[in-house]
Amino acid sequence: MNFGWKELLTLGGYLNWAGQVSVVLALTLFKPKQPKTTISSATLQSISPAINIQVNVTLDIKIQVENRNRASFKHEDGTSLLMYEGVEVGDTDIFPGLIPARSSTILPCRLVLQADKLASNVTGFIKDLMGGQLSLQTVTRIPGKVTFLGFIKKHIVAVSNCQFVFGVPDMEIKSQICKNKAKL
Repeated sequence: MNFGWKELLTLGGYLNWAGQVSVVLALTLFKPKQPKTTISSATLQSISPAINIQVNVTLDIKIQVENRNRASFKHEDGTSLLMYEGVEVGDTDIFPGLIPARSSTILPCRLVLQADKLASNVTGFIKDLMGGQLSLQTVTRIPGKVTFLGFIKKHIVAVSNCQFVFGVPDMEIKSQICKNKAKL
């Protein structure tokens, strides 16, 4: 079958157009975006300072993860660390799950403050508790992947660093600043 130069030019034009559309889609619509993570609520479950300087604090934290991609984000086991004045004082696991495209979900976590890790600054911690405001930091790491069109897969590790001030008498978050980044 012989093709004339007009047919070849037309075919070349169509292939060129399809290539340009593919590049534009790959750079805009199918580009993975980092998930946005915030702490939606924190509840102080229990506090029991005793005379012998033993402190027991349990925080129920709800981490909201917003998937801004046009594809679902299937995440694996993640971790969330609780920090007080730069020292890790608690941690929790985040269980695997699926966050639908362009939506958000709440991941509940229970963080138990480990008193032995607070030993270096327990007086400052008790002073902050009695002052009514506790300044804490969470570092959350959630690995997973985004799948576009069923076959384009991109691995993403969402990392969030949230600093928040927790009001002790009213048991609510007074302020928070979260910085999110994704490793593609």
